Amino acid sequence: MAYQIKNNMNVQTDTKLQSFLSGFEGVRENAIQNEAWDALQYLDFPTTRDEYWKYTRISKIANAKLSSGKASNTILDLEKHLLSDQFVIIENGIFRADLSSFDLSKVNVKVESTDTLVQTTANMDELFQAMNTALAEQTLFISIPKKQVWETPVQVIYITTENQIMSNTRLVFESEDFAEGHVITTFINEGNSQSLSNHYTEVLVAENAHLKLDKIQVGNGWHVATENVWQDGNSTFKINTMTLKGDIVRNNLNIEVAGENCETFLNGAVITKENQLVDNHSFVNHLVSNCMSDENYKYVLDGKSTGVFNGRVVVQPDAQKINAYQQNGNVLLSDFAKINSKPELEIYADDVKCSHGSTTGQLDEDALFYLQARGISKDKARKILVSAFVGEVLQSLDNEKVLAYVNQVLFDEFGWTEM
Repeated sequence: MAYQIKNNMNVQTDTKLQSFLSGFEGVRENAIQNEAWDALQYLDFPTTRDEYWKYTRISKIANAKLSSGKASNTILDLEKHLLSDQFVIIENGIFRADLSSFDLSKVNVKVESTDTLVQTTANMDELFQAMNTALAEQTLFISIPKKQVWETPVQVIYITTENQIMSNTRLVFESEDFAEGHVITTFINEGNSQSLSNHYTEVLVAENAHLKLDKIQVGNGWHVATENVWQDGNSTFKINTMTLKGDIVRNNLNIEVAGENCETFLNGAVITKENQLVDNHSFVNHLVSNCMSDENYKYVLDGKSTGVFNGRVVVQPDAQKINAYQQNGNVLLSDFAKINSKPELEIYADDVKCSHGSTTGQLDEDALFYLQARGISKDKARKILVSAFVGEVLQSLDNEKVLAYVNQVLFDEFGWTEM
């Protein structure tokens, strides 16, 4: 199947991507997966010449020699990562039924072969979405029936235990009308930095439903995650993205607000050190009237690390009476750390209240002096000020176990006290 590329020429060329994919099997039984594989024949890894990847270098990924991962038969010590009694373990892209524990009388959780894939919102023109669609072996479905309220969250732990592999994982989180539920995804890498986690999520928020997704990234290595979200009327969707570790991390979040009277909340915290790179790209598309979106991302960058934030909000012509707010705050703890911030608003309607902004700076020297004058060491004073800065975002984690877990990671990795 020829795939139409941007210059309207059906031309297949030898690219870095073709070399990268040489270790992966492309022939699948499923038509959608075959379409995605065909699309890959006409794509390549993005470079900094691509506006969407302008500040994010992924040459280390493009030049890597990776293969598909397999689940082991070993027992994994995941006790410190467990935040719910309903949990699913995915190792190297494969479901571990022997390590998972969930009660089907309380939650609807199932794993299916991706060979049964019949539809997807994945964009086949986007490399990592196409790659995930073509190569993922399984899809995890978490579905909340009509009018059900799940008091207990479902946690999905994605763990990488092998070196030089790419795991392609897929999650569908969906609800029926008037449903309410919470999913926690936790990404861990116990291999080395030469492994890639390529994750794709579809979230379908039905009429009058209220869904929440906490995403916590605490693994080494490379991680690319995409969430495509669809909101129907009178619904609420909240996502908290906490990136606390990772050599190269890219998060793509796309939300289509398609029903009136929706509320959408996007919160993100990025804490980096050494040479880490974390890039958050978000897109909120307001299609109809009478909706609200609120986005708040905060970065704390140390060492020679790099942060990227690109938040885009579009208010379409038929979307009147929209309240859309976007804020990105950044603190640089080192002279060598850097941030590239680009908040964007595109407004095509008249009756709206929208704002966006970005601030970047270092810790307030007067505040540091004030704390030190009261007997607090300079190192501890810095941690107190950083904690106060990012604490507003962390408090969006309204599940006590999730917040305690994040605080523990911050203590283990950065020596921060609880916020």
